[in-house]
Amino acid sequence: MNEFEATNDDFRHLDDGLPPEIQRLKDAGQLKRAIRLIEGELRAGTRPELASCLRAERARMLRTPLDFCVTREAALEQVRAEWPDFSEDDLDRLVDTRRIDWRLVGGEQRFLDNFVDSLRKYPEDVPGLACPVQDRAEQLAVLDEMREKGFAERRIRIRASIAAGEGVDVAPDTPVRCWLPLPAKCPQVCDIQLRDATPGVQVAPADAPQRTAYWETCGEREFYVDYEYTIRAPYVDLWCEAPAPAEKDARFASAPAPEVADVAEQRPHVTFTPYLRELADRLFATIPADDALGRARAAYDYVTNNVDYRFQPEYLLLDPIADSCAKSLRGDCGVFAVTFITLCRLGGVPARWQSGLYAAPDYVGPHDWAMFYVEGLGWLWADCSFGSSARRDGDEARRRFYFGNLGPWRMVANSQFMAPLTPACDTLRADPYDNQVGELIVGDRGLTFHDFTWQTTLVSMS
Repeated sequence: MNEFEATNDDFRHLDDGLPPEIQRLKDAGQLKRAIRLIEGELRAGTRPELASCLRAERARMLRTPLDFCVTREAALEQVRAEWPDFSEDDLDRLVDTRRIDWRLVGGEQRFLDNFVDSLRKYPEDVPGLACPVQDRAEQLAVLDEMREKGFAERRIRIRASIAAGEGVDVAPDTPVRCWLPLPAKCPQVCDIQLRDATPGVQVAPADAPQRTAYWETCGEREFYVDYEYTIRAPYVDLWCEAPAPAEKDARFASAPAPEVADVAEQRPHVTFTPYLRELADRLFATIPADDALGRARAAYDYVTNNVDYRFQPEYLLLDPIADSCAKSLRGDCGVFAVTFITLCRLGGVPARWQSGLYAAPDYVGPHDWAMFYVEGLGWLWADCSFGSSARRDGDEARRRFYFGNLGPWRMVANSQFMAPLTPACDTLRADPYDNQVGELIVGDRGLTFHDFTWQTTLVSMS
């Protein structure tokens, strides 16, 4: 690895900040010039305290044009293919109202390649686009099942795979390492069974913070796992006058007691910035410090009622998440979760990360959510992304459900944000923070999301 290449740990120092002359170039979209200055700084070694941030920012600048790849002209063409009267002013209006994310690349405004799909979530803003209404009948039936029975349980089988893209050269003697997520031991999941996998698989411990199947081989382009697990989603009503804990099931492990880390900062994304401290002071001003449930509810209400969903670039490109989200009021499921966790911790409420897959009968894909702790009720769940979606649909009952509860359509692989893989990955990952679809290292190169394909398929649910 050369002196300029970033490590995963370098991303813990993003909030150190760039030297102002480099930051100005980055802000102006002059990324190539900024990279040259970074490399000069690293070569000279005059500011070693900034080396980690410089390496991380260099990696971000190299990847930015890959994610923000749609020019204004191309963006107009994409929308006009469906909405012919869409104008430059319409595009600027959507940018100015924070419906479209953008960056400057080479001094030109660029957008994400999925920006149109992000717009479809807000039909009132884009009357010329087709915005299909999601059929939630099955989802709502499961929520009713949980309210009636006190839980919902499913046996789920999933096949997941990852493959190097066509542009990646994998010779027969090329070293290849791969990590694919596996269900982890946690309060919702038990009876995990690996049914099939690419030969040579090594399985991480059941309680690994980011649990994976792992291979170390040569010349392989594709890897897969086929696993099965039981998930039980308990139900609690946290909006009644006297909430009661959910009934325990001996088959499932209890979550460990809260730790100091559960109320602490975690740079760079769970950071108690002055802005977030002021926000927390306002949210919790009338809620006693010993009212953990009230403070968690205030954090949930703030996030779900104020933050709107918007597709994000790969997380490696995100600035410190909680502070940025609280200022932009935009994010995706992981951004929602980190912001909620940060506000809870600022209020003295223990909070943790969980992620993996949303595994519904008609869709399987990456998803993130949070846990929080209330004395007498134990560890509970909050899915602020689903709560915000319910608010957007005008469904207050559904918004309230996701404070305290999750449905059973989940696969839990990760219990910590920015945790190492097993074995640890010493090369920069596609996602240095989380692992939902896998990682591939070919030779000494960590593949990005633009270099590999992945697939998750529901085999069965009973």
